[in-house]
Amino acid sequence: MGRKSLYLLIVGIFVAYYNYMPIPDNFEEPWKLMLINIPLKTFQNLALFIEFLGFYHFADLTVLASSFGEVPPTSDENVTVTETTFDNVPVRVYVPKRKVDAQRRAVFYIHGGGWCSGSPALYSYDLLSRWTAERLDAVVISIDYRLAPKYHFPVQFEDTYNALRWFLRKNVLENYGVNPERICVSGDSAGGNLAAAVTQQLVRDPEVKTKLKIQALIYPALQPLDLDLPSFRENAHMPILSKSLLVRFWSEYFTTDRSLEKAMLSNQYVPEESSPLFKFVNWSSLLPERFRKGHVYSNPTYGSSELSQKYPGFLDVRAAPLLADDSELRSLPLTYVLTCQYDVLRDDGLMYVTRLRNAGVQVAHNHVEDGFHGAISFLQLKISHKLINHYISWLNQNL
Repeated sequence: MGRKSLYLLIVGIFVAYYNYMPIPDNFEEPWKLMLINIPLKTFQNLALFIEFLGFYHFADLTVLASSFGEVPPTSDENVTVTETTFDNVPVRVYVPKRKVDAQRRAVFYIHGGGWCSGSPALYSYDLLSRWTAERLDAVVISIDYRLAPKYHFPVQFEDTYNALRWFLRKNVLENYGVNPERICVSGDSAGGNLAAAVTQQLVRDPEVKTKLKIQALIYPALQPLDLDLPSFRENAHMPILSKSLLVRFWSEYFTTDRSLEKAMLSNQYVPEESSPLFKFVNWSSLLPERFRKGHVYSNPTYGSSELSQKYPGFLDVRAAPLLADDSELRSLPLTYVLTCQYDVLRDDGLMYVTRLRNAGVQVAHNHVEDGFHGAISFLQLKISHKLINHYISWLNQNL
């Protein structure tokens, strides 16, 4: 074998090793997913290297990169699209153009992106909002909350809650022609976290008279207390959202101090005095048997109280909706939860389904056996349209 052939072989082996990812047999379009994941993986590694060199913060780069996928608020023949602010929080509003005599339904949507990236202007979210508005003949509000690393918890929560409270005011609903009894709050991933959190907060808030009919959560992140769930073990290296990337997002939500991320990766950061909270995320009792099979539950390993004193957010129910007491869950509205088999966040959603049902809340659970995290955002894949169609069809029947 010549020297050039040997070099090409070595390069080929390196490229194949770098691009390899564990794709389950039941994925419908594995090569498309691989082609999607390669540039994402490359960007993440490049961003981490640039951060290591001290030029930019990783989360700043994710914000910058996501901005390239944004589209302007352009109306079309079916939907009028405008941008405004609700209580000083930017939102994008989608209103169907067809004439109606009755009041419309409304969906208040919260985008994902690990609290560090994303916006209503991203092409995939813009299209999802258009489809939702058109097919439901509904007003859609898509919120542009502030992001880490410039802003940390509770800013993202407060932006979302303040904008939602503003929207639920009687005069605002009348202005948009919205039926106050047919309103849904929805979100995906980090947006699902915020959707669950603000829905719980509305129950606690006696000043808000308009209540939600539905909360719809798409592969939500619901707790950072136990990052050793079966779904974390099984899907740690799955495409789009690895365990290490999720831990980085969680830590960035609270602080740029990398010591929290390091402690989260070791799953030793919750102080012993907070041990009663683990009953709310105990997967050995909250997960259905098929998802527990082959896994052994380990009792929590506690950390020092230093991190929780510096960054109490990760123990706050507004950041971790799974920590809500059963008495609060009982008052929640009809709930839709979408979970994906090949998603590190799968078990967060599954445990919330169990807890809600145990509290007497009506829950519609759509578990996608060939699904992965972020699937609704990759419109070039068939599964994206399958998930979106199920989500919108369910809302159409129940909202």
